[in-house]
Amino acid sequence: MALSDELEKNIGITFFNKDLLTEALTHRSYLNEYPRWPLPHNERLEYLGDAVLELLVSEELFKKFPSEPEGQLTVFRAALVNYQILAKVAERIGMQKFILMSRGEKKDTGKAREVILANAMEALIGAIYLDQGIEKMRPFVHQFVMANLDEVLKNKTYRDAKSELQEVIQEKLKLTPTYRTIEETGPAHKRVFTMGVYYGDKLIANGSGPSKQEAELEAAKNALKKHK
Repeated sequence: MALSDELEKNIGITFFNKDLLTEALTHRSYLNEYPRWPLPHNERLEYLGDAVLELLVSEELFKKFPSEPEGQLTVFRAALVNYQILAKVAERIGMQKFILMSRGEKKDTGKAREVILANAMEALIGAIYLDQGIEKMRPFVHQFVMANLDEVLKNKTYRDAKSELQEVIQEKLKLTPTYRTIEETGPAHKRVFTMGVYYGDKLIANGSGPSKQEAELEAAKNALKKHK
């Protein structure tokens, strides 16, 4: 049984266009070692999958919590689609066995590995959407992503550092923390963002991550340490 067949079995979906599935599993680094590889890397599918995932998670949360305000739904959604949850979903379906990447990238561990898995998960969602349509996506997102909602609510992982910091500073200083980009480094496919958190014009702390959102969370965590 081919690896792609095994992955299809794990997710309960058979692709009409197998190339879409293979593209979703192709990390940019793989093309550096195999420049004649006939398919593009998965970043365009990742872009599409990110949008599809946000839409479907938003729709489910909208229906599930009819009395919750927009801000709370946004916080729940962020907790469900962050890279840690998506990496966990990817591992649950055994996706790590199927991703095509360079030998160097295969050695990555920790956060770098989680980000690769999460990005491939978004690319897979984009590929399913193109191949099967939005209706096939709904049960997929419900089964594999929304399944984490009870854990998120139980552990209150939706209470991210930014929300906590905002509450603390609004109470103490009567102002809202703001975030600004300090630096962007690394190649286009592996950017590292450094964001600063400010009280007014005063820089309080900074943090780095593979996206501005992750970097802002790190900055907020570092700022919270100064209030304990």
